[in-house]
Amino acid sequence: MSALQLYFKKTEDLVHLLQISPDRDEVLLTIESGFLEREEYLKGINPPFTQEDKELYIKIQKLEVELQALLNKEKLAIQKDIKDLSIKKQTSNKYTNPYESINQDGMFYDKRK
Repeated sequence: MSALQLYFKKTEDLVHLLQISPDRDEVLLTIESGFLEREEYLKGINPPFTQEDKELYIKIQKLEVELQALLNKEKLAIQKDIKDLSIKKQTSNKYTNPYESINQDGMFYDKRK
């Protein structure tokens, strides 16, 4: 197999993994190693290209767009989880010490005569 075909196969595997796997930790580890492998394959791709290579390149471009969309979706999910965790932490802190967030530098005016 040529380096371009290996690159295509690895990209296809990454897209499939992002579409199917529910376990985020496993996916992130596999994606990281997959990108490192793809980088090595990318170094081995050299011209001249045949007509078959050009057709494969067009397929790779479509897969890259799909892969980018899936990675953005995963990124947004991670950002949402971090935000939810931050809110949960703030709520927990307010529960343990409810008077911590009261403004202490205000003044009170007595309107009685």
